[in-house]
Amino acid sequence: MSKKRPAATALAGALCLVTAACGSPTGTADGAAGDASAAAAKSGYPVTLTNCGESEKFGKEPSRVVLMNGASVAEVSTLLSLGLGDRIVANQQSYGMSEVAGRAAAVKKLPTGNVKLNDAYDIPREAMIGLRPDLVLSTTSYGFDEKNGFATRDQLKQAGANTYVSPQGCDQDTSRMTIADSYTLLRDMGKIFGRSAQAEKLVAASQKHIDEVAAKVEGEKQPKVMVLFSNMAMGGNDFSSVVAKGIYNDILAKAGGTNAFANASRTSFADLSKEKVAATDVDALVVIGYNDPNPAAYARKLLKEFPQWPAAKNDKYVALSDSMYLGPSNDLAVAKIAEMLHPDKF
Repeated sequence: MSKKRPAATALAGALCLVTAACGSPTGTADGAAGDASAAAAKSGYPVTLTNCGESEKFGKEPSRVVLMNGASVAEVSTLLSLGLGDRIVANQQSYGMSEVAGRAAAVKKLPTGNVKLNDAYDIPREAMIGLRPDLVLSTTSYGFDEKNGFATRDQLKQAGANTYVSPQGCDQDTSRMTIADSYTLLRDMGKIFGRSAQAEKLVAASQKHIDEVAAKVEGEKQPKVMVLFSNMAMGGNDFSSVVAKGIYNDILAKAGGTNAFANASRTSFADLSKEKVAATDVDALVVIGYNDPNPAAYARKLLKEFPQWPAAKNDKYVALSDSMYLGPSNDLAVAKIAEMLHPDKF
């Protein structure tokens, strides 16, 4: 897989309609249809969500879910955290590492649908229709763009499949993403699958953990942190995978830090020269590993390359993976970064 597109994409929350699930089958008697409607109402369905500006109705719990790549693990991690792995018939999201014990192995075990991927490293239109999904999840609207060779949301609706674009994914601009978007994704999946109570428990636990960490570092000096992906090129300069904006900054703020390169770009990522990086005071490093077996080694290499950094003098770094993305585990990133930045508070 190319390492360029994966890190650059992002995440969001939404949903569309499974038309076949909402009507009664042909030939069903009025009484039977009434019984079915009563059963649906008792189960909490239908559910209506607003997704990318559209109000969509969901008639029943999905049972054939397809997860598109989008360089994300937010959607698959969210479904697994809700105990919904058995609903997935094809998953194209993978990471190979996780802050959550057992998650990487659980993702690896999921079926892929045995699909031949297109040039965008995702499921092409005909193969998608052939999977007979009743729900397709995409990190951004990119996954439903006909120009990219994908099935559109309208085409999938005609095939009887709901579609969902995750929070901040409608316009593919993830620079405004926050931890709250991870909670939106959890809650939306909870509503769709009749797991709202479980989703609220996960949200509450995450919020409690983050609040406890934030309280410990409140009022402390906020170190300047460089966040970047290890051994990844996304532009023309030496440092093209440096984070400027997005959910990463919200995580940093909760952990008692600030992004040293927040003003280096108006988008999520900055493409920086070695000179620019060298001229910036970096107090600490957060290195995100994506398909890199040893991001900590990359962090140590950077500290050696820039010995003038306070981060190098104090050996301040932490290597993370999926907890820095949209998804159910942002509290783990907050805790690990806070412990690295303010060890005396823990």
